[in-house]
Amino acid sequence: MGFGLVVRFTMRDAAATEGFDALAAETLKGIEGEPGTLVYVNHTVPGEPNVRVFYELYADREAFEAHEEQPHVRRFLAEREQFLTSKEVTFLHDIAGKGIPQDGDPKK
Repeated sequence: MGFGLVVRFTMRDAAATEGFDALAAETLKGIEGEPGTLVYVNHTVPGEPNVRVFYELYADREAFEAHEEQPHVRRFLAEREQFLTSKEVTFLHDIAGKGIPQDGDPKK
């Protein structure tokens, strides 16, 4: 079964949002090669220009933990704080729906 989370980031101002977006884009380049990371999307929020929401879906908890140990992710976690006024993390466990099969392969 998949393991997911939603993270809401609020930045100090427009300049901080620009810096955060650049850091996130750079980090995503490394995330694209992670085999257990199924979905990793950075969203804007209409009417809230200094807010970003990440949706992340992993094959399982172990894939999430492997993701957290990657050098590009460790750098992101350390550097993001300079831009933020707040962050809120919500962990998710799927119970039903259409999407990722039980084995985590989205192509089946």
